[in-house]
Amino acid sequence: MSYKNVEDTQQRLEKSGYIPSREIATVVFLAQATQKPVLIEGPAGVGKTELAKAVARSLGRDLIRLQCYEGLDEAKALYEWEYAKQLLYTQMVKDRINDIICATATLTEAVDQIAAQEDAFFSDRFIQPRPLLQAISSEKPVVLLLDEVDKSDPEFEAFLLELLSDFQVSIPELGTRKAVQIPFVLLTSNNYRDMSDALKRRCIHLYIDYPARDTEIAIVRLKIPGIEDNLCAALVDAIRKIRTLDLKKSPSISETLDWAQSLLALHIGELSPEVVSETLNVICKYQTDLEKVRKNLGRIVS
Repeated sequence: MSYKNVEDTQQRLEKSGYIPSREIATVVFLAQATQKPVLIEGPAGVGKTELAKAVARSLGRDLIRLQCYEGLDEAKALYEWEYAKQLLYTQMVKDRINDIICATATLTEAVDQIAAQEDAFFSDRFIQPRPLLQAISSEKPVVLLLDEVDKSDPEFEAFLLELLSDFQVSIPELGTRKAVQIPFVLLTSNNYRDMSDALKRRCIHLYIDYPARDTEIAIVRLKIPGIEDNLCAALVDAIRKIRTLDLKKSPSISETLDWAQSLLALHIGELSPEVVSETLNVICKYQTDLEKVRKNLGRIVS
């Protein structure tokens, strides 16, 4: 299953629960057509991770997700050896070791004979694949999400270059593994740090900002189907005014949806300064932001 064109991409993403702009649909289509990864940047909570999930749903593919963080290394992202299993097998076949070395005359010859058998213990039988190896080893094409890649160390970012360039990884004990099926790769970044030019060069860049008013209203209606039209428009307008304030963290789409869900839970059908003030904890993540919004309630709710 693949996208036919930009219009088809847009329609299928919408059917999968994601309302994309024309730019987003174009980038997703081109990424599939050129088999290039997509580096998605933008504020937290604007739907970067949700886009990857929607791509997987719309293409009928499994989503393999690697959550990046400081200190993430190859072992946790690519593979690990199951040393306990290797040790267990060693104990089980220890009697065979005598058969292997019984004909040797020197210690050196014995060691050489044992070393010749090491491939038996460094094989696929004892490897535990992690997300990156899972993605390129899958018999069916998958969507690979490298979430918050900007939180990983530069060394890990450099390691990713081989995967993003040639869709292959190197395992010292087993050699180079090429992708069985090239995955659809999406990387997300919240601008925790700047990504290298080498990584950006390998990706199609996409910046997702806060949506236009009509788009945000459409998103709320899609995700919170029980909300009244007047309340939906009013809370989106209020959110957009709150974003104009100098806040430590402006509310994103996720906060808009949380607020809409909270208002429904409280059976509130109309916004007022009192309602906004009482429910600001859902929107504001810092006390200083909450206080600043309360001081500007007259501008936010007319």
